[in-house]
Amino acid sequence: MPYDSIVCVKQVPDTANVTAEAMKEDGTVNRGALPAIFNPEDLNALETALEIKERHGGTVTAVSMGPPKAGEVLRECLYRGADRAILLTDRRAAASDTLATSYILSQAIRTIGRYDFVFCGRQAIDGDTAQVGPQCAEKLGIPQITYLEEVVAIQDRRVQIRRNMGHGWEIVEAALPVLVTVIASANQPRPPSIRRVMRLKKAKVIAELAAEVKDRMPDAAEEKVQAEAQRRAEELKQRGLLIEQWGLDEIHADLARCGMAGSPTKVHRIQAIVLKKEGFVSVPDTEEGIRGLIHELVVDRTLG
Repeated sequence: MPYDSIVCVKQVPDTANVTAEAMKEDGTVNRGALPAIFNPEDLNALETALEIKERHGGTVTAVSMGPPKAGEVLRECLYRGADRAILLTDRRAAASDTLATSYILSQAIRTIGRYDFVFCGRQAIDGDTAQVGPQCAEKLGIPQITYLEEVVAIQDRRVQIRRNMGHGWEIVEAALPVLVTVIASANQPRPPSIRRVMRLKKAKVIAELAAEVKDRMPDAAEEKVQAEAQRRAEELKQRGLLIEQWGLDEIHADLARCGMAGSPTKVHRIQAIVLKKEGFVSVPDTEEGIRGLIHELVVDRTLG
């Protein structure tokens, strides 16, 4: 029996390269100051969906919410085997926190329609909250299973999943449709297919086309830029290379629940902390040495 999967993916700033310019004055992340990458655990989520497609048939739809350049991660999804890609991009969604983001994604999932699985990475490295997936499940009114390590079985519209519990694991079962968050140890994401890269490397969203036209025609009126972008989009659509682009209107979103208006979270600051210690302490491998180490760590409260 085939199963249809929706995978939520995100383009994130590379938090391994945080600089002093990483935060704006309003407390939001200055994404332009950091290199952008595919959120690591979202790749594991995509791989899980692709494995289900290979074993049982069905489709994989990738959805990403972000600026036009997030089209890069959607192309990566297509290169790896996704059947459909959708970019949610709208200036009115800027500065959305996890509450607003999960609402927007849930509206997009409803707009897509039929699905058996919704897969998300456990968390995004730019926030580390692990909230968006579970909040989407709550808004969609479907069961959720977090911390997937392995899909054990799918049968009779029910799925059994082995999930990591930190100190061990358990196998849980849920009826479909279900939302699942995936951790890094679940699998090894496949590399892009060279054949798919060659066939789909020119796939773009219309916002990317508009930016290209603007660069080549800097003095052109906005109407002319949009007309040319639309013409190019039609050409790509005929060749099956147009990545779908939706705004908040297409998913019938309540604007009061999007962007800053729908985001109660406020970021105080972003900083990179480097731990430094001069010198070292050598602990003899004797009972007395170990006792002294424990005393320093626990009694002298080095650990807290």
